[in-house]
Amino acid sequence: MGMCYFFRVLFLVTIVFGGGCASWNPLGRDTQGPMPRPPRPMPVSSAPFAWGISTSSYQYENPDVLPQESHYFTTDWDAFVKGGRAPAKGKALYSWTEFDKDLAALKKIGVSHYRFSLSWARIEPQPGKFNEEAIEGYVAMARKLKEAGIEPVVCLWHFTFPGWLYDPKKPKQSNWLHPEVRRRWLAYLEKVLPRLAPYTNYFAPQNEPNGQITTAYLAGQWPPAMLLAFGTYRKAIDASAGMFRDAALLIKKVKPTAKVLSVEALPCWERSPLDPGGLFYNTMTHGNIDHLDRIWDVCDIVGINYYYSQKASPISFLAERYRRGSNYSMMGWRINPEGLYKEIRRVGDRYGKPMMITENGIATDDDPKRELYMQNHIAAVGRAIQAGYDVRGYFSWSLADNYEWHYGYNAFFGLSHMDPATHSRILKPSALSFRKIIRSIKTVGMVPKLPVETGFIGTQTNKTP
Repeated sequence: MGMCYFFRVLFLVTIVFGGGCASWNPLGRDTQGPMPRPPRPMPVSSAPFAWGISTSSYQYENPDVLPQESHYFTTDWDAFVKGGRAPAKGKALYSWTEFDKDLAALKKIGVSHYRFSLSWARIEPQPGKFNEEAIEGYVAMARKLKEAGIEPVVCLWHFTFPGWLYDPKKPKQSNWLHPEVRRRWLAYLEKVLPRLAPYTNYFAPQNEPNGQITTAYLAGQWPPAMLLAFGTYRKAIDASAGMFRDAALLIKKVKPTAKVLSVEALPCWERSPLDPGGLFYNTMTHGNIDHLDRIWDVCDIVGINYYYSQKASPISFLAERYRRGSNYSMMGWRINPEGLYKEIRRVGDRYGKPMMITENGIATDDDPKRELYMQNHIAAVGRAIQAGYDVRGYFSWSLADNYEWHYGYNAFFGLSHMDPATHSRILKPSALSFRKIIRSIKTVGMVPKLPVETGFIGTQTNKTP
């Protein structure tokens, strides 16, 4: 979800480099180039549709470790918080010490799959020093999920790096670009993959590396907070793609039957008359494909994280914070189920791979709005399947209202909320609605075309640009 922070600085780019510069492309690659792919229609899986929920370690887990303890760890994001660049996380949802609360909620909702991530920093708090108890903790999560009849989907990296890979004074040698990152990444993978393989059939090497890199190296909003560093952006994309490919190779080596899953941030960008040179549209389209173009061939499934559509223009981006009403989330993101349908078609046509919707959700304190958002986006998935696209699953973001990076705890994406006294997850009506959908739709061919309620979701009644 880091892509949203990029918009605010692109207005500066337009001023500096000028509108009407149709051929200028700061990211330097063709956004419309053909991809080698098998001809459509693609084979559609006959396996049961995967109904899931996605979460992340940093956003859910309490650290459960003190500075004086041997396994104390920090992340680059913790340094960012300490520097006053983002809200504090605190204990989050206590998901490290009280994972059974998450598991109980998942069982009540009735999902078939659950995507969670490992904290690299927790597992390797110092370079070369691994916390075996932390590894066993994640193995136990996967094992408990399997025992409950829920398929684990393990994400190996979700936005944060160990603190020892981050130096705010050396942004070009931090995180993706640290001189030791690839060697340490391989060592980390070699530690965790054999331990998780007996319980895991799906591995996602990275979560939204395209959004994280865009936000970190162009928008200056996430560590290492570089602004408009296009050359460094390209290097980070190359580095992350290389590390993804390393992970895909090791996953197949450890467990040849495992599925390698990409997870990319893919908003639906639309051309705007206020962007006559195509600067915004080309740049945002690059954000969608630059990483995926480099790794799609080693993926068994291409994951789509979709939340909103957006006009690619400076006015549209700057207006985001002021948007209110039935067609927008509490973050000002435009609700458009049709955009998900379009992204499925674009990804399917470009890469010719099976797909999953690995994140979809809305930040709102209006739970009936969340229910209708979910129903209409699932209906869009159904339309794509009926059109011949091989979509094998839908994952909601997220299980509970959680820490949302720069938004802190002020963006309510959860199907539940945490009881502050017991830490139990209190299911919202939208969670029960999701349960009803899961129980009634068992295979991809049964996904219905649900009606869109006029004036609430998916319409264009609000004229905000």
